[in-house]
Amino acid sequence: MWFLAIRHLVARKRQTLFTLLGIIFGATAFIVISGFFSGFQNFLITQLLDNDAHLKIFAKEDLVTEHSLDQYFFKDAEHVFWISPPGGKKDLASITDPQGWYRRLKSDPRVIAYSPHFTSQILVTRAKASVSGRLIGVDPHLQTKVTNIENYMEMGRFTDIGSGGNRVVVGDDFLGKVGAHYGETILISNGISQPKPFKVVGVFHTGMKPIDGSSVYGGLVDAQKMNGTPDVINEIAVRVTDTDEAKFMAEDWRQSSHEKIESWDETNANFLSVFKIQNATRYMMIAVILIVAGFGIYNILNMVVNQKRKDIAILRSMGFETSEIISLFLIQGLILGIVGAFSGMVFGFLICLYLETIRFGGGPLGGAGFLRISYAPVIYIQALVLSVACSSFASFLPARAAGRMQPIEIIRAGAD
Repeated sequence: MWFLAIRHLVARKRQTLFTLLGIIFGATAFIVISGFFSGFQNFLITQLLDNDAHLKIFAKEDLVTEHSLDQYFFKDAEHVFWISPPGGKKDLASITDPQGWYRRLKSDPRVIAYSPHFTSQILVTRAKASVSGRLIGVDPHLQTKVTNIENYMEMGRFTDIGSGGNRVVVGDDFLGKVGAHYGETILISNGISQPKPFKVVGVFHTGMKPIDGSSVYGGLVDAQKMNGTPDVINEIAVRVTDTDEAKFMAEDWRQSSHEKIESWDETNANFLSVFKIQNATRYMMIAVILIVAGFGIYNILNMVVNQKRKDIAILRSMGFETSEIISLFLIQGLILGIVGAFSGMVFGFLICLYLETIRFGGGPLGGAGFLRISYAPVIYIQALVLSVACSSFASFLPARAAGRMQPIEIIRAGAD
């Protein structure tokens, strides 16, 4: 049966070639488009995971409502009416029992490392330039275990902020806004206290604008002193073994904690939703290409069935069953799908290799100046499955039509 199927395909070289080209183009397009989108997504996710914690434990801010203070000032009153209702935050947001969290995180096998933070909004001044930003007070040795910030240092060392003496490491974009340079001194204030001098002992560049353009890292003790809140922790950054489990860990911890807990994918939910739109667009484009290729296969095999009516009559007269005739044409579609898929996989792989050599201006889209392409095996498996499934499905109707033909009907129709 396979021999007959191949003979039929070889006998119509031009038709077979054009059919193969359609399948090859579809498989190639799927691999190139999927490799580009997946590479782009993987790079951005890696940036998010490397530059920030997988889980964050925040101090929960309690807001004062209209009747929050009634029981404190008017215990015996049945109804309290305020001319000007109270509002705002009850107190400085802080984690109430950081030591308890440290013990819990140390005993959890899913946790790789953790780092306590004191984060506050700041105003950075140099000469006449004033820029708002975020000061993150950290223990540098613990922070380097939670994120890969040390790998993005362009000047200085991240651990230098642990030496004391008001030292900071600043994002290059933020430093440019202030107009300062490495080794210079800038003034930092929380907006209430007098500005204090901090020396820039390091500059980092992650490629993520929200981080490079607003973040200032300092020693934990220095940040607490600058804000006038010694020993206060308002955030704990956590790195876990399995990033896919981070969301479930956050849900679990929220059940037994007063603090606000977010996983990396919850924090970046809006950002990650763009990937779903990209994936939907990718599959729609590939579906259109494969449908066009499928119609090509259908048309060609349908023509072959009509042109091979005499051969079909002879085969039926020789005792071939309906199922065998159907198998004959299904095998032709299967051969076209397999050959086209593997050829498309080879061409797609070669094109992807070429795309990686094209400069794309750097930044998140191109990484270190080049496009990021994914070579995940699942992409090639999907291309193979989709191509074979498309060609098999497209060949089913012509195959069924061929199987229904009867020798006497073909003879009466005057088949050549």
